[in-house]
Amino acid sequence: MSKKVLFITGDAVESLEIYYPYYRVLEEGYEAVIASPTKKVLRTVVHDFEGWDTYTEKPGYQLESHIAFDQVDPTEYDGLIIPGGRAPEYIRLNENIPRIVSHFFEANKPVGAICHAVLVLNALKSNQYFEGKTMTAYTACRPDVENLGAIYSSETLQVDGNIVSGHAWPDLPGFMREFLRLLK
Repeated sequence: MSKKVLFITGDAVESLEIYYPYYRVLEEGYEAVIASPTKKVLRTVVHDFEGWDTYTEKPGYQLESHIAFDQVDPTEYDGLIIPGGRAPEYIRLNENIPRIVSHFFEANKPVGAICHAVLVLNALKSNQYFEGKTMTAYTACRPDVENLGAIYSSETLQVDGNIVSGHAWPDLPGFMREFLRLLK
């Protein structure tokens, strides 16, 4: 039976951070399911580093989600990917997020968190999954990593136990290589 990977996201997800992992999972022959607060066409954004002190944002592609958060049974999935962008800011407020995300840690399944995804991890009721782990995220999210009880690494890719964390979209090749290695 083919493995199944859940993606949790919403509007303003960073385009590369959803499309690249989504297509890599499909390329491996696995099922990829995109969940969002409601089943809808998502608006993605393109973040780039153009000489500003922070990233810029432009409209990206549209992408259909497959399922709403309240319909997700996390036991059906072998791994979880949380893309960044601005989507993590508000999806973390969804009442279903702790139920969905904590399952992957309790079952020790692979979790990929890139860029601002750490904001979603902060929605969990317990930091027990992160205490003493080494993780990375977009630089501005360092306090969020540390609030989890994790050690922030300036390295752009980290693997610690079942968690693969990446700094931003330029780190996707290594991020997906390590996530797929854990999934296999």
